[in-house]
Amino acid sequence: MEAINRLFYAYLDEMKMITILLPYSYHKGESSAFYLTDGKETSALEIHEKIHLPESLKYVCHSQITPKMGTPYNIKDEYGGETDLQVGAIIRTKEFDEAFYYPGGDLGVSLQPNKTIFKVWAPTATQVKVKITKDEDSSPEYRMMNREAKGIWQVEVEKGLEGYRYSYLALINLEWREAVDPYAKAVTINGQMGVIVDLEKTTLAKPILPELDNPCDAIIYETHIRDLTIHPASGVKDKGTYLGAAELGTKSPSGEFTGLSYIKDLGVTHIEFLPFHDFEGVDELNPNAEYNWGYNPVHFNAPDGSYSSNPSDPYNRIIELKQLISTIHSQGLRVIMDVVYNHIYIRENSSFEKLVPGYYFRHGENGLPSNGTGVGNDFASERLMGRKFILDSVRYWMEEFQIDGLRFDLMGILDITTMQAVQKLVTGLNPSAIIIGEGWDLNTPIPDDEKATIGNQDKIPDIGQFNDWFRDTIKGSTFNLYDRGYALGNERYTEAAKQVLAGSIGVERRKTGLFLNPTQTVNYVESHDNHTLWDKLEACEQDNIEQRHRLATAMVILAQGIPFIHSGQEFFRTKKGVGNSYKSPDEINWLDWDRRDAHLENVRYLKGIISIRNSHRAFRLPEVALIRKHLHFLPLPAPLLCYRFSEVGIFGSWQEIIVCINPTIDRRIVPIPEKVGWKILANHEQASATPISEIRDKCVEIEACSLLVAAR
Repeated sequence: MEAINRLFYAYLDEMKMITILLPYSYHKGESSAFYLTDGKETSALEIHEKIHLPESLKYVCHSQITPKMGTPYNIKDEYGGETDLQVGAIIRTKEFDEAFYYPGGDLGVSLQPNKTIFKVWAPTATQVKVKITKDEDSSPEYRMMNREAKGIWQVEVEKGLEGYRYSYLALINLEWREAVDPYAKAVTINGQMGVIVDLEKTTLAKPILPELDNPCDAIIYETHIRDLTIHPASGVKDKGTYLGAAELGTKSPSGEFTGLSYIKDLGVTHIEFLPFHDFEGVDELNPNAEYNWGYNPVHFNAPDGSYSSNPSDPYNRIIELKQLISTIHSQGLRVIMDVVYNHIYIRENSSFEKLVPGYYFRHGENGLPSNGTGVGNDFASERLMGRKFILDSVRYWMEEFQIDGLRFDLMGILDITTMQAVQKLVTGLNPSAIIIGEGWDLNTPIPDDEKATIGNQDKIPDIGQFNDWFRDTIKGSTFNLYDRGYALGNERYTEAAKQVLAGSIGVERRKTGLFLNPTQTVNYVESHDNHTLWDKLEACEQDNIEQRHRLATAMVILAQGIPFIHSGQEFFRTKKGVGNSYKSPDEINWLDWDRRDAHLENVRYLKGIISIRNSHRAFRLPEVALIRKHLHFLPLPAPLLCYRFSEVGIFGSWQEIIVCINPTIDRRIVPIPEKVGWKILANHEQASATPISEIRDKCVEIEACSLLVAAR
């Protein structure tokens, strides 16, 4: 059918319900009859309801036949006027979802020696073709695709097309829309087209990694590929790139390790990278001209080219990212990938919206796209093909790039069923893999009991949640820069500090906690978001700023649960007061290796605290019952805190351990239970898994804004 000059509009909103809008300028909006036709057969519609709108009269009609998706239809009125039947709200109905769900694992491109198969899901399209070009200077070739069951379109080209570029064109509502394949695994510069690659040419073997019995054994170090090496003193050759992040043995001008070797030396177990899937905000041809964290996702299955040494070569970014991950594995460390499945950069420009308009994104009761993410759109993970895309993408990254875990950005936007399926998939592929996410409760149009939020963590018990209770208790409110938490000397947080140090599972008088198990709490006081801890301390004009910063970070490492450290936190990272540096220049975001060298004493101290945690399982108990049995707080006046691990010889070389915390500006004396045999592992100056001194009295002095760890 040819394009029509629309005098009025018609939409298929349910399988047999058609909504027609007649402007008042067209026969005053009045018509007594409407007809559905496919050009061969015509059927009268039943008018069920008429609704007066500001600019048109709305007719809700019932069709005697069920229009076939992918077949063009027109609507005629009593005057002989005619318009096309557009796909409307039916796209978001349960009936549509179930009718067109495709379970196959072969969407995208299948490259074989003598043929290439293209397969795309576009159930509302009336025609689809694939556009193929050998290179940017070649004339494109178009191949019409064949419609199959479940809204799948497929075409087989009788030759191998390795290296060729491609995109899809879909005819929907009489409009041709060009889109990059959502399943594209390689793309051209700045993601303009998909590229067909042979992934077997990029395969690297994964070494055997140290055992990880449970998530509490992890210590996560969050960083950004560019931030890690871009500083002039990083000693890295290929600064700001995958290859640069993979360089070993790099040193600052003072001779201290930087980059990956430095992270390895700290003693952490996991590196979590901010997003490295293809994103907007940085021109891949001029990557140093702009900066972006990477939370502007465009192509979820292709690595971003701004970190590659040659973004013009589609293989380059894949190979170099795999080399980075492989090098990290060679150091005995694991990789967590930050994924942003909650939204797309610009909905209208996305492949999802072009290929199946209205399906992949949530809409409110007013019919407009919802915006719980705050960036203009919410991905509809609850829809079957939306959920399938997330699961297919997770499987791809786990299997092809051999990542060891996932951090879900704004996980509270996603639905519980999807996250349950993700957890089952990931555990099946790698039982030691870790999944963590931001379970914030955001305003998106799915029922509250279906959101993957902290409040619903009992339904996703094997997924870690960023613990804002821990964060705000120890450092003070993230959203009130001047609010001071426990480590900043605020006594009113003392009881809450007890709870979060014990894993937020409910101890002593509080029998119910925030979480069911300590494996669910990701403990942190600083991440890429918001002000750094140092900048908050400075804004509060805090006394003893270095000591308080050290204390807060040490509490993160020693608390029950999963510790999460923002890169540079161990040497007082500052962003010069910038609270949201997602596109600030390198000078704000980089890891300042000169600053690290100036604060080596603090780095060594926190390295010692990490070694203490790693040396004894009492600091990483994975079950509520074990914490309640072995961890008890001693009676001390607020704001002093002291907890004791008893009968923990089964977890390590020490039978008993005490941790005492003094957030005040005065030296305090704390009584020690059973004075004999206590060895000091950490005080205000030193920290080590091997004793640095011993306690010879019934009491011990704890310096201002510091902690003490002793064992026997």
